[in-house]
Amino acid sequence: MSSMPSVVLITGASSGFGRLIAETLARKQYQVFATMRGVEKRNAKAARELRALAEHESLHLDVGELDVTDEGSVERAVAAVIGQAGAIDVLVNNAAYGVLGLAESFTTEQAQRIFDTNFLGIVRMNRAVLPHMRRKGSGLLLYVSSGAGRIVLPCMGLYTASKFALEAFAETYRYELASQGIDSVIVQPGAYPTGILGRLEGGADGSRKGTYGAVNEIPQTISAWIGASQSNPQEIADAISQIIESSPGRRQFRYRIGSGAGGVQSINATCEEIQQQVLEAFGIPEMTRFRSAGGSHQD
Repeated sequence: MSSMPSVVLITGASSGFGRLIAETLARKQYQVFATMRGVEKRNAKAARELRALAEHESLHLDVGELDVTDEGSVERAVAAVIGQAGAIDVLVNNAAYGVLGLAESFTTEQAQRIFDTNFLGIVRMNRAVLPHMRRKGSGLLLYVSSGAGRIVLPCMGLYTASKFALEAFAETYRYELASQGIDSVIVQPGAYPTGILGRLEGGADGSRKGTYGAVNEIPQTISAWIGASQSNPQEIADAISQIIESSPGRRQFRYRIGSGAGGVQSINATCEEIQQQVLEAFGIPEMTRFRSAGGSHQD
């Protein structure tokens, strides 16, 4: 492990993918900082369970308070990790929540809240860790996106919009950070029966639903379909472990994992080809190629 990334900071680690990622990486001898909001309140039980697991299995697994919607909380958490571990090799941007309902039924306040978590939370996290990664000339920014970051489902408009924004932001960083030895990589899960399904937020303005007729049934259809998925969420944690262990500069940008992969993979491949054409048209492909800490390019 000495030549591999060793310190991993994970957001949204109280449940679902985040918790599985934390447990999986800790068991592989990474020094893991599993963060969540409400460590002493809403997520106290999850925090206790992770700490008990760390003690029982002698894992390097620390639990910390971090609210991605609060810049002060983000800065304090990152400073605490740097102070304890001396570095952050990998940031797993996992914190997010979902919504399900007619787009018109969601208020602007709801739209602001989901973007504050699912998108601006990533902006805050990246800004907090990147100065440390740039100083040592290496690092990995990982994003847990979704197939809904590439395709649109009716009644998931705000969620898909936030993931589309994440994808564009992560791709921009992919190009801008490559010359500094820092990877930006997206994982796009399919439908997995995690705890997020039971916490999907509906539209607050029910008065907007009256004329939609049968379209009002779409949220129940989608929810039932996701709930019936037999996919194992551990696949995502295992994939992230493999990505971290891959050589810097050799990692794919997008990894589509789970059911319905073919269509999203086709979109990814087409977009990658077009993006390369765009970079070449502007005469900047060389500037966006990955350069290792030693200064060498990776093709």
